[in-house]
Amino acid sequence: MHTRKFKRIAVKIGSNVLAGASGLDFVRIAHLVDQISSLKKEGIEVVLISSGAVASGRSAFPVENRIDTVSARQLWSAIGQVKMMNTYSEYFDKHGITCAQVLTTKENFSDRKHYLNMKNCISTMLEYNVLPIVNENDTISVTELMFTDNDELSGLISSMMDCDALLILSNVNGIYNGTPGEEGVSVIPEISVADENFESFISTQKSGFGRGGMHTKFSVARKIAIEGIPVFIANGKVDNIITDIVHHRKVVFTLFRPNGKRLKSNKKWLAHSTSFAKGIVVVNDGAKTALLREGANSLLLIGVVEIKGYFEKGDIIRIQDEQGNSLGLGKAQYDSDTAIEFIGKKAEKPLIYYDYMYLNE
Repeated sequence: MHTRKFKRIAVKIGSNVLAGASGLDFVRIAHLVDQISSLKKEGIEVVLISSGAVASGRSAFPVENRIDTVSARQLWSAIGQVKMMNTYSEYFDKHGITCAQVLTTKENFSDRKHYLNMKNCISTMLEYNVLPIVNENDTISVTELMFTDNDELSGLISSMMDCDALLILSNVNGIYNGTPGEEGVSVIPEISVADENFESFISTQKSGFGRGGMHTKFSVARKIAIEGIPVFIANGKVDNIITDIVHHRKVVFTLFRPNGKRLKSNKKWLAHSTSFAKGIVVVNDGAKTALLREGANSLLLIGVVEIKGYFEKGDIIRIQDEQGNSLGLGKAQYDSDTAIEFIGKKAEKPLIYYDYMYLNE
């Protein structure tokens, strides 16, 4: 059972929590707003990551079958985002709380400057007691660069904003130890990042409105817990679920128990940058041993045996051993052509500095 006192939390609300029989479930949204408002009045900062725009737009504006999937999603998102934000604004206004919209894309997290600009923007909102409501900008996102689901976005946001907890609210009670509904199957109350084999219990089926599923939630939750942030997967349709979790009341959820350590800002950014890597650097066994042992070690070119792909100085690159195993990610201090020139040699500076390197657990 968790006993932490939270000063700042991220709350992700899934489409299936917000969706009703014919569009948005306004009663459920009002109750969720009441809970968040209650926490804010206690002095707890909340960053809300909300799905629901596409589902809202779909119900408000049906389209003919001849429209392609991407165009339909863009249209529904553009219409539904306005409808959803107006609903949030109206309900939070009743509590005297100002909310603000933050639309982002996966590409915004690939560049360190954009990443810090977004962090500064949300930090300013929190400083002035404005509630940030974050969603993916589906109107301009392209398939290759879309988040798997807002679960992935919530992980990035909770890590970026150094939250004390992430609550992922879906329409299920948590992660089960088998197929829900079968005899003897129940919710797993707590998962350690060191625990294995839980993925075998997870259904790969996706929800009716969202793009992700429980497998995505498991992957995101485990990664964030490794970074030192507890993650709760719970049922957003259960009354008072947010306040009950925050106040340590008895309620059903799956908690991903965190590591004790917290990553530095640079390393948190890199931890979520796998899909942005531009090239691969292969290191010998000596360099691998140096990187993985205790202590701060940068990656020197003398320990590099091969450069794969093209990258520029400042790009994110993958680190692999000679057997092809992934060791982590780093920010390149040379472009690929220069790195190739100095492979196996002493150079003025490392290929990757320790402070800009994230090694896998």
